[in-house]
Amino acid sequence: MSALIKLRHMPVMQRCLWNHVNKVTRTISTSKKNSETATATAACETKPQDKNWVSYGFDYENKDDDTSAHHASYFFTITLCLVFGGFAWAYAPDVSLRDWAQREAFLELRRREKAGLPPVDPNYVDPKKVKLPSDEDLNGVEIII
Repeated sequence: MSALIKLRHMPVMQRCLWNHVNKVTRTISTSKKNSETATATAACETKPQDKNWVSYGFDYENKDDDTSAHHASYFFTITLCLVFGGFAWAYAPDVSLRDWAQREAFLELRRREKAGLPPVDPNYVDPKKVKLPSDEDLNGVEIII
């Protein structure tokens, strides 16, 4: 979201090129002779009221647009996505029916206990319906139970 706001307000070439419209020249002198000075030229577009302003990275030219985009980005990210998204995720209905299956298992266990049956029947499937291979069909294959 914030990347889209950044790209909307700032052209790609603006980041790469220096603005040569307003050039400021500063000299540094370490000797008493005036002819031995170093000169540095840099592009500078600072406004007097924005002297100490540091951009949030959304808009490098307008302080108000930059601040508004910053606050909107954090509002949508933190408040809407994390807070309300977490609330919806935590209180969403059980779509895999895990809670229902656990309740049904407890009810079935209570029913079997009252009837005097074991919790799990050893003959869950009727042994007459199960067809096992004979010893001749297995040919000495090791069976691990």
